[in-house]
This record gives sequence, C-alpha cells and structure tokens, in this order.
Amino acid sequence: MLVHLHIQDLAIVDRLAIDLEPGMTVLTGETGAGKSILVDALGLALGDPTDNAMIRSGCDRAEVSAAFDVSHVPAAMEWLQGQALDDSGECVLRRLLVRDGRSRSFINGRPVAMAQVRELAHLLVDIHSQHAHQALLRQDYQRHLLDAYGGHLALARTTAALYREARQAERALQKLRDSARERLDRLDLLRYQAGELRALEITDEEWRQLDREQTRLSHLGHLQENCANVLNALYDAEVSAHALLTASLRRLEEAATFEPRLEESRALVDSSLIQIDEAVASLRTYLDGLEMDPAQLARVEERLAEIHDMARKYRVKPEALGARLTEIETELASLEQADEAGEALEQEATRLQQAFIESAGKLSEKRRKTAKKLGKEVTGFMQTLGMKGGHFEVALIPLEDDAIGPGGLERIEYRVSANPGHPLQPISKVASGGELSRISLAIQVATARCGAIPTLIFDEVDVGIGGGVAETVGQLLRRLGASRQVICITHLPQVAAQGHSHLQVKKSSRQGKTRSTISPLDAQARIEEIARMLGGRKVTRQTLAHAEEMLQETQKNGQ
Repeated sequence: MLVHLHIQDLAIVDRLAIDLEPGMTVLTGETGAGKSILVDALGLALGDPTDNAMIRSGCDRAEVSAAFDVSHVPAAMEWLQGQALDDSGECVLRRLLVRDGRSRSFINGRPVAMAQVRELAHLLVDIHSQHAHQALLRQDYQRHLLDAYGGHLALARTTAALYREARQAERALQKLRDSARERLDRLDLLRYQAGELRALEITDEEWRQLDREQTRLSHLGHLQENCANVLNALYDAEVSAHALLTASLRRLEEAATFEPRLEESRALVDSSLIQIDEAVASLRTYLDGLEMDPAQLARVEERLAEIHDMARKYRVKPEALGARLTEIETELASLEQADEAGEALEQEATRLQQAFIESAGKLSEKRRKTAKKLGKEVTGFMQTLGMKGGHFEVALIPLEDDAIGPGGLERIEYRVSANPGHPLQPISKVASGGELSRISLAIQVATARCGAIPTLIFDEVDVGIGGGVAETVGQLLRRLGASRQVICITHLPQVAAQGHSHLQVKKSSRQGKTRSTISPLDAQARIEEIARMLGGRKVTRQTLAHAEEMLQETQKNGQ
C-alpha cells in the first residue's frame, strides 16, 4: 500500500508531504484547489509521461517520491528481487523533473529505465478516473477485465504465448516449403563442388611438398654450378682451402715442438681440415645424385597448375582448399538433413496448434463461467446505483478460424440494458454519459474487489450522481477499503462521509504566488468540511448537524 507521498515544486505545490492510511481515504476541497494533484504526482512517480511545464514557476526542477509497503504484495516483492532492487519490504519510487533536461526515475535510490517503473507500477496501484469508461469501450480491455476478474490471466497469457509459438512454427515451415526448389538447386551445386574438391585430393602437406619441389627443380642448374664452385674452392683447385690448411698444419706441428702454447692452434686447424673433408664428401655425394629431370619438373608444375586453377575457381588461396571443402560438406550435410528437420518442424507446428486449441478451450470454458458471475454482480451493483431494471451481460462471440488470435477462440463484448424492457446493446452504444459513468463504476467496483493490486485510486468517478446513489457509491468504496487501500477524490459529501480518513486540499495566494496544500482532518474539521460540501460557502448550524449525523451514521454501520 501507499504509505507516504512527497511532492516538491510541482505545479502549484511548493512542498508537500503526506502520510496515507489503510482503508478508504477521501480527498476533498473546493473546485480548483488542486484535488487531482495527488493523482498527477503519483502518476509521475509511476512512470506517466511528463511535461517540464509541470515544474513550478520559477523553479528549475521538481520531484515526486512515493513510498510503498510491499511486504504483503508477493508479486511486487518477487519483481523487485528479480531486478535486484528489493529493500526489506519497502519500495520508494522517485521521479525527478529537470526544466532543461530529461526526467529521471529511481527505485529504492537506484536509477532505472522508465519501462521498469511502469512494470512495477502495474503491481502497486490501479487508478480509476472519471474517464475510465473510455477504456471500457475497447474490447481488448473488456477481455482483460474478464480474465482478471476470473483469475485466469495466467491461462490467458499461456494461451497467447502458445498461439504466437504456433504461428512462428507455421511461418518457419512455410518458409522451408517455399525454399524447397532453391534448396534442391543448392544441393546439386554443393554435391558437384564437393565431388570436384574430393577428386583433387589435396592436403596441406602435399601443397607444401609440391611448392618446395617445384622451387628445387626449377633451380637445379644454379644449384649444380654453385656446389661445383664450392667443391673446387675447398679441394679441387690448385690452391684450395684444403691445400692451404694442410700446409699450415705442417708448419704449426713443427713449431709446436718448440712452443707448446701453439698446440691449441694446431688442434683447431686440424679440426677445420676434418670438417672440410666431410663437407667435400657431402658435396660430391649431392652432385653425384643431382640429375636434371625435366619430366619430374613438368609433373610438379602440372599438379601445381591444377591446384591453382581450383583455388581461383573457389576464390581461396591454394592452402585453403581443404578448409573450403569442409565448409561445403558441412552445408551439404545440413541441407541433406532439411527433410528430417521439415518433418520435425511440421510435427512441432501441429503439436503447438493442438496445445493452443486445448489451452484456448479451457480458457473459453472458464470465461463462460466467469461471464455469468460478472454479469450477475455488475447487474446487482447497477440496481443499487439507481439503474433499476438495468441489466449487464458479458457475451462470448465465437470467432471464425481465420480470425482466431492470441486472445482466444472468442471475442468478448460487454452488453448492457440501462432500462427495463430495452434490449441489450454493446456498452459502446449506451447513449447517456451519466449512465455510462455509473455502469463503468459498477464494473470497476466488481472487478477491483477481486484483484491483487493493493492500492486503488478513484479520481472523481462519482461525477453525475447524487443523493442516495452517491451514498451507495460511498458505501461500495468503503467496503472495498476493508480489504484494499482506497483513495477517493470526490466532490460529494455522501461519498466523503464514508471514508476511514479524510484529507483536505486548500489553495492559497501569498506574495503573488499560488500554492496548494493537503492536510489530514480531525473529527471536528471533518464535520466542517462535509458541511461546506453540503451547504457551499455558507455553513449553518443545520448543515453542521447534518454533516455530523452523516459521519455518525457511517460509524454506526460499523463498516
């Protein structure tokens, strides 16, 4: 329930803080005093669209904070916990308006998106205004009210979800069927490409070997010439490295007999001769086996040309041909399995359609039972609201197959007869605004009693009624206040007298500035306010006595 509302620099309010009680709270005041400021401010906290013109003149910003006790509202607690915004059973919604910037919203001190605020708002407050009957004219709203009243909103959501899933599966299946010819053409192409690449039998290792072999074969003459020149320089020439080192070794051996320190140099030269001998032997072996083989070079180049041609055809590098074959085989396998996928998808579409029909059938049965109950209850309220002989009915009109949608198998239509002997007509055809207002109130009271939303706000829903009917309206709202928090903005003393608590709105001017205040009334002040509502500006002893009597009568009834 709403426990506290704080408003600062909004419209004609400079600073306002009020605590709200359980039960039925009435809000009254003279015309133009700003009775609807509470609803407007609360609407901002709950995520209503804003206009910076609402900021009080001369101020740069405005702020609204609404504190709720959600400890007994499981749906709200669960939502807050799921968003990591919970705070020990308390929930504070704060809206900040900035004249030269965008508004910002907070839940328990943490900034949030406006969509999150609105999600939570639907779990906390239900606002009924004097224009609520406009929503009642919409068939989707009529359906929602019926499902909410019957307690089968969850089944309605499940039914709608099944419908959407079934349609999605049907669309996917149709798309698969439409693309069957294209799929067959693609299969033929992929099978040809896969066969062509498999026939090439190229591997990464073969490509590397062919590349190396082609390089070697194309440079055989150069290799032979270079190796022969090296062999000549090392050994075959008249003045070769081997001859020079041999002569040097002899001289060092002779000198080492006189100077032992030359032994290390001698050993190194001797080692060099050994390495030259090994190199010479290796080069001779290589040259002996080096043969010019034009046929082998031609075979290698032919194979490389084949690979390059295939790489150009598939627009990849030669070394990526193997990976391209893998991609083609993967797509081919996927398309070859499409027939199986199509069968599975067809079975799934059939299953979902059957599940939707079954769920929608259960929903229709519940709606039929609920429609009778709601029709009877609203009809009863209509009698007490001065519409003797009036009748209300909820009609379930079966839909053609091609018109069935997420809302179920039928169209919901609220029908009413305002006077005895008149035929039932869709509520949208009720001519009298006053009658429509009372029918709307009857429906609101009937459906509000069954909801889970803890706070109900009625903003001048009693416009156009008076006398005994007004007293009945007040009694109905007070009855609601026994189980829910009801906040009622009213101009009728018969309704105001039914409140468990009373708030008064006053407007005053000081130093050229207008401000509005809201104050709780004690017993005596409440008598005076109701007397003002009864008698206007001139309050007499009789009107005060009448006001006191009205309040005592309410207390006597013990509601």
